Amino acid sequence: MQQFDVIIIGAGPAGYVAAIRCAQSGLKTACVDKWLNQDGKPSPGGTCLNVGCIPSKALLESSALFDQVNNDYAAHGINCETVELDLATMMKRKNKIVTDLTSGISTLFSANKIKQFTGHAKLLKDKLVEIQLNGKTETIKGVSIILAPGSTPRELDNIKFNHTTIVDSSDALSFNKVPEKLGIIGSGVIGLELGSVWNRLGSEVTILEALPDFLPGADKKLARQALSLYKKQGLQFNFNALVKNVAPEKNKITVEFELKGENNKMVFDKLIVAVGRQANTLSICAEDTGLEIDKQGKIVVNEKCLTNLPRVYAIGDAVRGPMLAHKGSEEGIMVANIIAGHYAHLNYDTIPFVIYTHPEIAWCGLTEEQLKQNGTQYNSGQFSFAANGRARAAGQTHGFVKILADKKTDRILGVHILGEQASELIAQAVVAMEFNSSSEDLAMTLYAHPSLSESIHEAALDVNNQAIHKA
Repeated sequence: MQQFDVIIIGAGPAGYVAAIRCAQSGLKTACVDKWLNQDGKPSPGGTCLNVGCIPSKALLESSALFDQVNNDYAAHGINCETVELDLATMMKRKNKIVTDLTSGISTLFSANKIKQFTGHAKLLKDKLVEIQLNGKTETIKGVSIILAPGSTPRELDNIKFNHTTIVDSSDALSFNKVPEKLGIIGSGVIGLELGSVWNRLGSEVTILEALPDFLPGADKKLARQALSLYKKQGLQFNFNALVKNVAPEKNKITVEFELKGENNKMVFDKLIVAVGRQANTLSICAEDTGLEIDKQGKIVVNEKCLTNLPRVYAIGDAVRGPMLAHKGSEEGIMVANIIAGHYAHLNYDTIPFVIYTHPEIAWCGLTEEQLKQNGTQYNSGQFSFAANGRARAAGQTHGFVKILADKKTDRILGVHILGEQASELIAQAVVAMEFNSSSEDLAMTLYAHPSLSESIHEAALDVNNQAIHKA
């Protein structure tokens, strides 16, 4: 039986990062993962690289370019009379990006002398790990175990995936033609991003959301302005929409839902169910291990991601907190450092949230609504991209930056951005908050001109009513 200092179950953003850091610390490391590509070869990277973050961003980028050629280039004096969509080539590009990155992880494993196992892994007693693949079983043993099984799309009880007309987020990244009418259940991050992709490529997209509000976890003003922009782009929203029944028939899907007390019916070519994800913990361990899993199916851990079992850790989507790749990766590094005997800490209060629509949405820290609920006194500064020179030059003037700071100490409590490159700009807020910076610190920082970042500078100045370019 092969023995290792650390065995990681799962090679997604949490697992593979943990494996590399363990190996860097001189620990004999193994990583077990079941993802296979179309050729039957190992494809580490989990949902994120294979059917999540990376392929969706590839399609968002391609669809955005297609949309810009059709709608924005003329304003720049660039006239394109004939623009045709080659969806097969777009998908081929997306697939190549995925293959390049997943094979890159395998290269990193080899370079760091990480033993890579392929198959379904199950934790047994005494830190044994059983690996099953194609009817064959192998068992390995570790001193420490890191569980990083990731998550899968959540399926509704009354709406089962058939992966043809009723699809999950993975299926929606590989359509072979643009649906004429596309329905989406759920207006969260996944629903918005997929809706944006297919709307730009020509689908008539209708989003059905059971909740009464749009993006309830985001800043309310930001959410309102974003919703208005998405509607102008062609996305159709129905809130308080309770789906009662779906009826697949040939190549169509009929959806019956209740809206404002009335029964409604719509027919779609495809229906994407995007109502969140669930942890892959159903068969992660044998019952006699005693691993504690809560009612939501998540592995119970403490602040250091240690489970109720000694030297058994769990990270990523399978534990509490937001299901975000970067959160899982940082948990992986933290746990690897702990196992190696180093100091490790993760500040969950500065996790950035990003929605890669156009314009992008990003935030870090608390919203005004949360501060009010907490009874925290604060000052607010805001600056619009419409007054930013770089944004105007690019023709991307929608949105704003908002900074919230403690009224007494001026410490930054939250930053909220709607606009071009918000996913990149939010990193400035994360760094500032990690160092417990004040809004004055940002206000006194020198920013390049012209740049989108100047909007953060102006918003920081506006916290104390000192913005230069705000009327």
